[in-house]
Amino acid sequence: MKIIECKDMVKSFGHPPVTILKSLNFSVDEGEFLSVTGRSGSGKSTLLYTVSGLDPLTSGSVYVLGEEVHRMPSRETHEFRNQKIGFVFQFHYLLPELTAFENILMPARKIKMEKQKASYAVELMHEFEIEKCKDKTPAQMSGGELQRTSIARSLIMEPRILFADEPTGNLDSENGERVMHIFEKINKNFSTTIIMVTHEPDFAKRARRTIHLTDGVIESDVVNISSKRKK
Repeated sequence: MKIIECKDMVKSFGHPPVTILKSLNFSVDEGEFLSVTGRSGSGKSTLLYTVSGLDPLTSGSVYVLGEEVHRMPSRETHEFRNQKIGFVFQFHYLLPELTAFENILMPARKIKMEKQKASYAVELMHEFEIEKCKDKTPAQMSGGELQRTSIARSLIMEPRILFADEPTGNLDSENGERVMHIFEKINKNFSTTIIMVTHEPDFAKRARRTIHLTDGVIESDVVNISSKRKK
């Protein structure tokens, strides 16, 4: 099943407009782990934000779970993203006044489901080895703990799709490896579709498939042999 379909996707910024994404066409299967690579300025993050509906589309269409996300009313779009999609960014964006546990539950709190999701939050904290951070605020946590907490937050609503923008960019090699292991695990165990932007070639190759962008155009779209062998 195609969980994402992008047709003639164009994204421009500014006046006069500068085109960042140039009529892209690609799809993503349900349960796929896709990495997106390219030099700085190639359009990697713009692709992620446009496909997920965070940024508006200039022209073309993007279908996510059968919904044309850029034609949905604003309120429906917010609900759709909150319940069906998870986001992990290079920076954790945790709320400084909340504990790790409260931050993880924030998406559920928005729709008054935090009591129903509390046990799952505890389960995620155990899975990601951050139980000791349950009552800590972000200022009391390490960089690796912060990123693992942000990943747990992105998964609390059990999303079908996870978008990750340079999720290991601010981490040392040990914590970067931990994050990749988490991604591989949730992709394998829960069939969560993952689209990950990364500038790290070794991490990109661990996805099942890699799209490489050059100046807003898909230069290559390949299945990774090393990933196939692992499965």
